[in-house]
Amino acid sequence: MEFFYIVDSPSTEEKIRAKLRLKDLNQFSDQMFLLDQPLTKEVAQIGSVWGTFNLRRHEIKGGLRFALEDCPNALCWTVTTGYPPAPECMVLHLTINRKEITRDFHEEIEEFLENHAALLKDGFEK
Repeated sequence: MEFFYIVDSPSTEEKIRAKLRLKDLNQFSDQMFLLDQPLTKEVAQIGSVWGTFNLRRHEIKGGLRFALEDCPNALCWTVTTGYPPAPECMVLHLTINRKEITRDFHEEIEEFLENHAALLKDGFEK
């Protein structure tokens, strides 16, 4: 399944990469938190509503990809700009490896994206 969320805030690939560092996770997500200092620039152990995972940060064209490496749903999301569906904004694109999910899980994903988008908008407008 996939989910999109448009963050109506202009940015650049460079700003996304500079601001969204694992050590600053609490600034762009209220629903995930560091369990310890990041293991590297790209990997950190985090806690979330879905459990404890290794979170990997990876630079991609247009921004970043984040993946919960040991998640049974293969949950990952990107934060990008400069490309459709909204090249002038930031786009959150989240995917999981399921065709069907419970209503609760669907709502948790939507809440995660809404929270993430609000914190991104606030953080990038400063």
